Amino acid sequence: MTTDHKANQTTDSCSLPINLYKPWLAPLAGFSDLPFRLLCRDYGCAAAFTEMISAKGLVYQTRNTLELLKTCPQDSPLVVQIYGSEPQTIHQAMQILLDRGYEYFDLNCGCSVKKVIKTGSGAALLNNLSLLVEMANIMVQAAGSGKAGIKIRLGWNMDNQVYTDLANRLKNSGIGWITLHPRTATQLFGGTAQWSALKILKESCSIPVIASGDLFTAEDGVRCIAQTGVDNIMFARGALNDPSIFTKYIKLLRKNLSPASDIKHLKEMCFKTIGYYQKYYPAPKAILKMRTVLPRMIRQTSGAKELRKAIVMSRDWSTIENLIDQIK
Repeated sequence: MTTDHKANQTTDSCSLPINLYKPWLAPLAGFSDLPFRLLCRDYGCAAAFTEMISAKGLVYQTRNTLELLKTCPQDSPLVVQIYGSEPQTIHQAMQILLDRGYEYFDLNCGCSVKKVIKTGSGAALLNNLSLLVEMANIMVQAAGSGKAGIKIRLGWNMDNQVYTDLANRLKNSGIGWITLHPRTATQLFGGTAQWSALKILKESCSIPVIASGDLFTAEDGVRCIAQTGVDNIMFARGALNDPSIFTKYIKLLRKNLSPASDIKHLKEMCFKTIGYYQKYYPAPKAILKMRTVLPRMIRQTSGAKELRKAIVMSRDWSTIENLIDQIK
């Protein structure tokens, strides 16, 4: 394997694009690892985020945490997303990351998973804006103006929507962007993302606003920017289902018709996925990853239920490759 835990990014060679024609890949726990990020970059992703990484895990240098930092020169620009609830730990984590050569950073303030919430991290920070702002400021002071952002939700619940207040508190902080998933923490992924809140946020602050939430297709991305006026968009679940969503979105935005994926395209994408995971993971782990990545990508094909089940049960590459060849 040719990966390294050290980044290879410099200000001169790479910058974080905040541009409607430069869509981002979201931090996706369990999915946005190095192979998947490279796959998405092949299809037009302009900036990618790591899976969310524990600041405390960085300080303690745990093996699983360091594994999430794997990157390579082609994986650029890369944003390292961290989570935590202790300012000193965030400061220490930032120093570790900067020493390793990483340049762009994001504070997770939107994860609603119980094990994250109970530590006071993720979306729990929306109940403690003073702490959230303190940690965001620590990250900006360490990385430099425009090099750190935050990913948030509307608030903890519908009666506690704090996103505009938070943006106002950060307006002079040097924060580079605010990514808003317009649901509350208690909603998780239920209901519908309130894109109208993205418009409100964009109109109420000078910080670049990145849209997230219910961007399942290229058409969703174009509709979202038309309705909200945001500065950029971040694909999450849409990219898991179709890593080529970035290219399709860009074509549609440029008024070029975005062609529907045909079987040839899908097979090529699946085999490219296999290639990246074979390159960057040992066989047993790579095959396990394929059991979660590929079934999402083929969910709309003929006989998908049986094919997905067969992939999940696969134990070797030849079986997986033969199954991909069977896609109709």
